[in-house]
Amino acid sequence: MFDLKDQRTTPKGEVTLSGLEGRFAGCGDLIRRTLRCGKGGAAVEALWLDGLTEARSISEDVIRPLYALGCRSETALLAAAMDGGVYSGSVRLRRREDETAADLCAGCAALLLPKLGLALCFEVRSQAGRGVEAPMVEKSVLGARDSFTETLRTNTALVRRRLPVPALKLWEQSAGGPGGVRVDLLYVEGVAPPDRVAALQARLRALNGPSLTSPGALERQLAAPPRSLVPQTLHTERPDRFARGLLQGKVGVLCDGLPVGFLLPGSLPEMLCTQEDRARHAPVAAALTALRALALLIALLLPAAYVAAAMYHQEMIPVKLLTSVIRAKEEVPFSTAAEVLGMLLSFELLQEAGIRLPDPVGQTVSVIGALIVGQSAVEAKVLSPIVIIVVAMAGIGTYTQPSQELGAAVRLWRFALVLCAAALGLFGVMAGLMALLWRLCDTENLGVCCLWPLCGDRPGRSPEKGASG
Repeated sequence: MFDLKDQRTTPKGEVTLSGLEGRFAGCGDLIRRTLRCGKGGAAVEALWLDGLTEARSISEDVIRPLYALGCRSETALLAAAMDGGVYSGSVRLRRREDETAADLCAGCAALLLPKLGLALCFEVRSQAGRGVEAPMVEKSVLGARDSFTETLRTNTALVRRRLPVPALKLWEQSAGGPGGVRVDLLYVEGVAPPDRVAALQARLRALNGPSLTSPGALERQLAAPPRSLVPQTLHTERPDRFARGLLQGKVGVLCDGLPVGFLLPGSLPEMLCTQEDRARHAPVAAALTALRALALLIALLLPAAYVAAAMYHQEMIPVKLLTSVIRAKEEVPFSTAAEVLGMLLSFELLQEAGIRLPDPVGQTVSVIGALIVGQSAVEAKVLSPIVIIVVAMAGIGTYTQPSQELGAAVRLWRFALVLCAAALGLFGVMAGLMALLWRLCDTENLGVCCLWPLCGDRPGRSPEKGASG
């Protein structure tokens, strides 16, 4: 049984009604109600935030049993409530106002015991929110059709349904102190290396709660320094892929309010694979992965290779194709590099416009930009047709990438390689590729290289140090 004498700290707390009302001053959703434990029983103050709590749970699980207890003193009420007299599945004894305020913001109802300066917080969180839906970005063909939501406990439940074993451990951290954003670290004990788990726990302890408003903000906190355009984490909105990553020894991170899971460490070859590859025959899956790798090279190198060949190495182009290129370029007033850079920039603008506008309008803008504007530019002799073909092929290669973060990085690398090709031709392209390859080999997170398994881990490398400078 619960006994105040068994508590190591003094029973007297610091929770007061005036202090809590001062913290929530100007909050119209704060509900306050005075309750009595039966006729002539002790009086307590009940506080909760409307919208975060379930009214039926407060009435049936807190108020009704509280009235039936009939306790004459706050001490008796405290002991009875802690021993199960109140039907709520979770009860917390709070001695500080900041902890009580954090529980209220998390969907709890607080019973204040004014004479003891304590608060009892019962979890009566509302279940209102977006339900489990089909993935929007990672389309499911042969796999499960559920995805993560903005509710942390829903996401952890989706993972546990796929890994119903006690070895699946969940370590939780409140970013930014009490009341901050909850971040969970998941791993399979005995599979994930302990030093990798300890390194990520140290990073999560240093998180800044108010900055965790998007997946990119959390990824910056998880990435190893120095930062680069190379994605160091695997993003996924699918619980089945998240669970498979945990079984492979990775460490997963879920954040309350984000419908995305993070798997660390990530590598470039893994970003070219999809969850459906596991359901296909090995030759088919290998062929599709090779096709995505070829599309990645096309998206990265095709514009730069065309600029280098057209400006410096015309002898590499077949005669018939070179004749067509020359005829198309005769009346175009811009250089090849200016054409390609202008089309790449226009392509990015059209893509941003399609994303930011509503779906029907965005599709219309994409069609108008791709057909009408492009055709008009060719007829007006502003652009040559071959440039539009090259940029379109590069764009299609970008869209075949399963990882959106990798596709965004490729789009920026593409601009840099085009500038290198305009300056030095193929020599500039090779120099840019060597610099890119060096950066990929040098970038690592938690002791795993970005190109793993194409290159092995560095012996003796500590996961705490991350990438080298």
